[in-house]
Amino acid sequence: MPDGTARQRPAHRDPRVRRVRALVAAHEPADERERRSKDAALDHLDRLERPLDRDADLTHVTASAIVVGDRGVLLHRHRRLHRWMQPGGHVDEREEPAAAAVRECREETGLEVRHPGGEPRLVHLDVHPAARGHTHIDLRYLVVGPDAAPVPEPGESPEVAWVSWEEAAALADEALVGGLRSARALVDAGTGCAGIPLSRQLGVD
Repeated sequence: MPDGTARQRPAHRDPRVRRVRALVAAHEPADERERRSKDAALDHLDRLERPLDRDADLTHVTASAIVVGDRGVLLHRHRRLHRWMQPGGHVDEREEPAAAAVRECREETGLEVRHPGGEPRLVHLDVHPAARGHTHIDLRYLVVGPDAAPVPEPGESPEVAWVSWEEAAALADEALVGGLRSARALVDAGTGCAGIPLSRQLGVD
């Protein structure tokens, strides 16, 4: 059952979990790493009682943002891991992962980012080991940022930068490279209007 379509789908009592599971099940992986991550994510979502609660189990859902804009792609250097990554973090109580991705991104970059056209778009997912023995089921959303310099909040990593797609691929953590490829393909397929800023094409003034 490599794509999870034949799995038993229990009616989880948290409607957010039902929505996340449906989103993951419908997502089309772009490569073998993402295919394995999708399979693992569905297994975890079926097994865990509270997969959106960071305190319920060492394995839980996180949400992050692949931020694009007129200046390129936005990355930050993680304070503890010392790797260039996309902004993101844990999901708060009663919060939707798509909202968490935007909230975390705003905190870590100081920019008023938005989902393109106001509609969350899952562009990538990855299941990977994280700090303190955790395993993250990371949902990556395409998010659009304004033509402005990042100003992260106090306590966040001060190393935040707009870079080109090529620089992003060279700098980024291995787990993000596939997500950058998918995001770029999505942006290239949906834009391309000469003379119109990317942020406007994607629904951000």
